[in-house]
Amino acid sequence: MKKYVFIILAVLVSVSMFGCGKKNIPEAQTQEAMSMEALNALNANLTAPAPVAETKPQVTQPPTLVEKKTEAMPASTAAKPSAKEIQTALKNAGYYAGSVDGKLGPKTKKAIEEFQKASGLKADGKVGTKTWSLLSKHLNVAPAAR
Repeated sequence: MKKYVFIILAVLVSVSMFGCGKKNIPEAQTQEAMSMEALNALNANLTAPAPVAETKPQVTQPPTLVEKKTEAMPASTAAKPSAKEIQTALKNAGYYAGSVDGKLGPKTKKAIEEFQKASGLKADGKVGTKTWSLLSKHLNVAPAAR
C-alpha cells in the first residue's frame, strides 16, 4: 500500500514540476510579420481573374476585396429597432396608447400582438424582421386614431 502512495505522490510532484499541457507561446513568436509587398502579392493572387478561354474576350474584372460595395439599407429596417421606435410606430398605427418610454412592458407586448394579428402574422409579441418590415412603415407618419 505504501508503495502505491509513493508512486502516486511521485507522479503528482513530477506533473506539478514539469506540467502536462502545451506550453503557452505568445502569438507574436509563432507568426512572422509580412511585408506590404507580400500582402499586396497575396491580395493580387486572391483577386486575380480566372483564366478565360481565348475565344471569349474578358469583359469585366471581378472586384477586389476592397472594392466590393454593399447597398445601405434604410435606417428603419437596417438594424434591430429600439423600444422607442417600436412604441412610436405602434402608437402611430393606432395600436398603442401608452407613453413612449422605451420600455417593452405588457402594454407594448399586447399592442405588438394586436398589430401582428391584424397584419396576418403569427402573434407572438416579438418584433422580428417580418413584423418590423410592416410596422416600420408607421414610424414616421402622423398618429392614427383608433
